[in-house]
Amino acid sequence: MWITPEEVALKNALKLWVTDRSNDYFLLQHRRGHGDTGGKITGLLVGALDTVLDSNARVAPFRIVLHVPGSQVSWVIASGATIEEVQKHWKWLDQNLLPYMAVFENKEDAASFVQGKVKGLIAEEVLGGQAAREDDPARFREDLARFEQRFGLPQREKLVTHYSCCCWKGHVPRQGSLYLTTNHIAFYSFLLGKEVKLLVPWAEVTWLERVSVGLLTDVIRVHTRRKQRDFSMFLNVDEVMRVMCQLADIALRRLLDSGGLTLDQSLQDSTNITKRVLEEQALRQYVLSLFGLPRAERLQEVMSCSVWTPHARCHTPGTVYTTDGYLCFSSREEGHCTLIIPLTEILSIEKAESTSALPNPVIISVRCKRAFQLIELLHRDELVENVRHRLRDLHWKQNLICGHEQRKKSTVLLSTEALGLTISSLIRQKRLWEEHFTEFGRGVHMFRTDKIRKLVALGIPESLRGELWLNFSDACSSLAAHPNYYADLLEKCRGESSIATEEIERDLHRSLPEHPAFQNETGISALRRVLTAYAFRNPAIGYCQSMNILASVMLLYTKEEEAFWLLVTVCERMLPDYFNRRVIGAQVDQSVLEELIRERLPELSERIPDLSPLASASLTWFLTLFVSALPFRSALCVLDCFFYLGIRAVFQIALAVLDANMAELSSSLRFCPESSSRSVSRQKFCGVSVKHVEMLRSRQRVQVLQAHEDSTKDNALRLVTADVSLSQQDLSELYDLFKTEHFVSLYWGDGVSSSSASPAPPAAAAGSAEHYVVDRAQFKSLYELLTPWSCGTHTDTVAQRAFTLLDQDRDGLVTFSHFTQMLGTHASDITHTHTHTVHLCFPPSLTAAFPCRPSVLYEEQLQQMLQDLSRGKQKNEEKPLPHMNQHQFIQFCKTLYSMFQGDPGEAELFQAIGMVTSLVLQIGEARQSGESRSEEHWSASFEQILASLLTEPVLVSFLERPVQLRARISAAKPRQYQERAGLLMIQHTHPRVP
Repeated sequence: MWITPEEVALKNALKLWVTDRSNDYFLLQHRRGHGDTGGKITGLLVGALDTVLDSNARVAPFRIVLHVPGSQVSWVIASGATIEEVQKHWKWLDQNLLPYMAVFENKEDAASFVQGKVKGLIAEEVLGGQAAREDDPARFREDLARFEQRFGLPQREKLVTHYSCCCWKGHVPRQGSLYLTTNHIAFYSFLLGKEVKLLVPWAEVTWLERVSVGLLTDVIRVHTRRKQRDFSMFLNVDEVMRVMCQLADIALRRLLDSGGLTLDQSLQDSTNITKRVLEEQALRQYVLSLFGLPRAERLQEVMSCSVWTPHARCHTPGTVYTTDGYLCFSSREEGHCTLIIPLTEILSIEKAESTSALPNPVIISVRCKRAFQLIELLHRDELVENVRHRLRDLHWKQNLICGHEQRKKSTVLLSTEALGLTISSLIRQKRLWEEHFTEFGRGVHMFRTDKIRKLVALGIPESLRGELWLNFSDACSSLAAHPNYYADLLEKCRGESSIATEEIERDLHRSLPEHPAFQNETGISALRRVLTAYAFRNPAIGYCQSMNILASVMLLYTKEEEAFWLLVTVCERMLPDYFNRRVIGAQVDQSVLEELIRERLPELSERIPDLSPLASASLTWFLTLFVSALPFRSALCVLDCFFYLGIRAVFQIALAVLDANMAELSSSLRFCPESSSRSVSRQKFCGVSVKHVEMLRSRQRVQVLQAHEDSTKDNALRLVTADVSLSQQDLSELYDLFKTEHFVSLYWGDGVSSSSASPAPPAAAAGSAEHYVVDRAQFKSLYELLTPWSCGTHTDTVAQRAFTLLDQDRDGLVTFSHFTQMLGTHASDITHTHTHTVHLCFPPSLTAAFPCRPSVLYEEQLQQMLQDLSRGKQKNEEKPLPHMNQHQFIQFCKTLYSMFQGDPGEAELFQAIGMVTSLVLQIGEARQSGESRSEEHWSASFEQILASLLTEPVLVSFLERPVQLRARISAAKPRQYQERAGLLMIQHTHPRVP
């Protein structure tokens, strides 16, 4: 390939290159020692040196050098893995450039001319390839060429990034290159004449972790179901770990049944994924979690700046983030000072005069007659213009006013005596909050600092709790933006019935049953309306247990419509993926909690190495936000902290509960959460940051999704075990092959990606065998790998007939259960083996040519065959089958002949099938007695053909030969990937003509 011209020294002491061809301007060279088959020490040392230094030489042992006579400087302009590749470039130079070099009087001008031409060729290649989207297209193009040459995967395998590192085998490190693609981890090394290649699909990665091995502290360990691999010596291990976790998460969401997890639109097309896109996605996820923004918000601008903070009487340095609907600020120290301004609240954004004291200032005016000043904005004009453009696109509402003035005071359903509060404490709390509002502002866009965090920890007054919950969570913005949404939704779902409404009715009276507000129809009806409205708003979630508990508490402090929008905010923004059908988000956070316990409570993790039993208790904490685990007053304080801090508060409180009950946990794993743990969490565990939680979530999500995949596999095997006579080990390995075939076409081909991209059906959710399916081409690949008989040129025909047989619902797809039934038939007794053989050799494509046998009737009988076999085993009965005509019988015999080719007893088998053919032809002619003797009326039944086959012991022995399915499965594993990859490469390189 052409490479960006780079200077080299031709005269070097090591003499690493040998010149094969030369002319006045160009040299064609090969790497010394390359191609030596005798293991010469020169070649081994050069190859090892190339690998250790991560140079291009091992990948490209041939190169073309531009050399100006009399000059001490030369440039490498092309390289290749084979001599044919560089000879092609040499020929192009000889025909297109060399004839014109003589016109240059100055040799340096000639060299510049060649370099310009080469850069132009590279630019043309970059525009049409993967490198066009990269930050450094030329460098990426070279990395991509190395990757493709080393692993030979189809071009649709999207390379994301490349790192130099060591892969450890025991205590022996191997220096090489790590390639991360959208579907695989790939590692390549060449050291002292030994080449090592590793290719691990993300779909097989079960766990990623950073460990210490000996003196190495930054080792990334990649776990699969069969083994683990260690990688080290990275320049930036944090970046590598982040990219690995992201790619594994994206691949598993795309390939596995993710239980309702959504994948960002920008990541759904794997060809668009680049390292820059992953960095942007990680930052976006962090910003959404830090400020609790809607999941659909897109990150627009990120700029360093300082914000004037009146309470501190100074400018606080930090970063401003803008999205589609928000302008947010965070101080350099996370949580020290935070500001959230919905664009719907902004009246204007203006540039002020820049001075030495206030460089590049921007003034933002909001509806509550307040203004915010930002300074030190490097790209001030860009920020102001973009925000103004988004403001113009918003649909302003005339009656929109400041949040705290808009709300009417809600009726407080809890009395102060019930909470154990005195009037004096309530007055003191309210006075503190009023003073805070005066100094820090009131509403969504108040300054959020350490002071307000301390006030929240002390408890929010009853009269302010509903307002502050709405402001802290930003639910008031959704409420203001959709003034009639809730009423319209109630009208639409009035009288409707569904599974969700039935579940809601069952749980209504279990929601705070001890509270007077839900001991009468007024409270129950309000709760029913809120839950039913949300179930109709979001049918993907519908209703999930624990939503009733959260909604009931919200109704105590807010009006009904406000409680609805609070519930929307909690389910869709603050606790994403918690309330889907598998509560994946909550399970991920249980794993995050276990990780935090090992980090923050090492003594407890040492006493209890297996922390999984804690999940039975902690899952309820997270789903109900401790409402079901703590006294009501303490639970309200937890909710106060949750609406202010988000999920961090729940993690902090959970750690504090475990810390306070460590002794009881160590002895019996039984404990009672204490309300005092909340104050402990403010001090001891306040260091749990959003960035750290998001990093742990990304890692743990891989493990949780793979655990669900293991459950899906177990359920699938259990469902098919009763229908087939295969061992559990064989079924397990068949499932892996079947799933891999499904994935391979999703990686590089068209396959059945539509079913993968869509939400899994309920059957799949329950772990049925129908989650993975294969189409006709995928089935043919598996058939050739696993079936015991090769049919030569007829293999494709027999595979097509088998697919038609198994595709019972005629949707062009075959399920795992049907596939295993077919293989189980091969391993059953002789009668059923012969029956299946006759069915597969029967040519259904010819049936339509004979009006006396309608093709529809035949196909229906054919598709029923496997079910008849499984039932007939117990009942000793067979389903009558249509007769063969003479033309079909001849095709049947041809297929049998193909099956015998290459067999050690080929001659005897050919003689035997000749005898069977003669016998069946005579039987068919005998059936024509009394009728006109013609080919059209010739026929033979299945029973007659089977009886004729049984007269030849050689054929019986051949068909009764034990099928070594396990050996075929073992042989299929390494072949499946390479053969499918090679076939798909050919298909994409030479597409079929329609």
